[in-house]
Amino acid sequence: MQLYNTLSAEERARLIDEAGQERLTLSFYAYAKIENPKKFRDDLFIAWNALDGLGRIYVAHEGINAQMSVPAENFEAFRETLEVYDFMKGIRLNVAVEQDNHSFLKLTIKVRNKIVADGLNDETFDVTNKGIHLKAQQFNDMLADPNTIVVDFRNHYESEVGHFEGAITPDVENFRESLPIINEQLQDFKEDKDLLMYCTGGIRCEKASAYFKHQGFKNVYQLEGGIIEYTRQIKEENIESKFIGKNFVFDHRLGERITDDIISQCHQCGKPCDNHTNCANDACHLLFIQCDECKAVMENTCSTECHEIIHLPQEEQVARRKGLQVGNKVFRKGKSEALKFKKSGELSTQALAKAKPETKDIRQKIKVKKTLVGKAEHYFTKSKIAQFLIENNELSVGDKVLISGPTTGEQEITITQIFVDGAFSNTAKVGDQITFELPFRVRLSDKLYKILD
Repeated sequence: MQLYNTLSAEERARLIDEAGQERLTLSFYAYAKIENPKKFRDDLFIAWNALDGLGRIYVAHEGINAQMSVPAENFEAFRETLEVYDFMKGIRLNVAVEQDNHSFLKLTIKVRNKIVADGLNDETFDVTNKGIHLKAQQFNDMLADPNTIVVDFRNHYESEVGHFEGAITPDVENFRESLPIINEQLQDFKEDKDLLMYCTGGIRCEKASAYFKHQGFKNVYQLEGGIIEYTRQIKEENIESKFIGKNFVFDHRLGERITDDIISQCHQCGKPCDNHTNCANDACHLLFIQCDECKAVMENTCSTECHEIIHLPQEEQVARRKGLQVGNKVFRKGKSEALKFKKSGELSTQALAKAKPETKDIRQKIKVKKTLVGKAEHYFTKSKIAQFLIENNELSVGDKVLISGPTTGEQEITITQIFVDGAFSNTAKVGDQITFELPFRVRLSDKLYKILD
């Protein structure tokens, strides 16, 4: 019986594209007493694998913490797999604001000592004595009260790109570090201030609120469902957003835009930017903010050293990594002196710029005259290069094209450069395999059209 992944991320991405099904990215958690986490883990894998569920899930004796992607048509069936367990009956599923069929490409369920690394001894306090949960409007109302202290229990790389107005944002790299820091800073306000806390999906605040009540804080509140649920409520109920910027998420998207405000800077040049990048050097993978211009010049690397390394022969790169600690590399969030404009702990609510779409998304089916040119064959994620096969007509530099697919939607761009079979060319003909830069992923089901005047 299959209990582990058998496909690579690339193979899974290809199957998702071929299926052409919309997928939903969601998250949920539950604290509960699980007697046999290993069996619980295996049962979940069997059930979710059958539904083509993908994601990163942690289970422990204390409960479950999950970030997942499931086909939209299997959503109700997926919910039924949760209802089997009493502690997950009626559980809230936080559905992502922005959907991406490739948010997760593997189903990974791990048994851990804890579902969130908090460094706490749960035997020393009542973890069920949690703070009062607040919905979006209630949270906004409390933010406006001068008697309120609001704390962001996320990490520096999360709060840097987006946070609530007036929030305390600890300059920490993990949740465990923030607890003693905040406890010390707020010692004088235990009796007379309202402590308001939030995180991405609510799970960190579930434990933090109980911990701070144990520490003697009288009035403790938390944002129900975290930033994800807050965003859903403000959109559905037309409530003003007090969260500014982007919400960092732990999948390949690395962020969901909540407001158009860009409150952070490219760590390399200082230009307003809130897009995270993982350094392309496999011995580094530092998580940092990088604008499109620096991304192009530095080729997704964080420093000149890493830029030089990625151009070395692969064998030499592997040799240099030997003995280095490169585990958990995708989400390594360490700071680097090479990042001149990194300003952890010096956050403000001042917008440095407004976000603009990189391409014209015309999913509303605007009527345009077009002719089919070819089909998508591959997308190189690191270099953001798309590959197409020309099957009909010709394509030239300067042509306006429409890329269309069930997941991609309809994206219009102008061709500025074409490579035919790896060499630069002004024109591509039928039978040519072409590549060009594209800021969004294409799928095997996507078609390439030339827009006619």
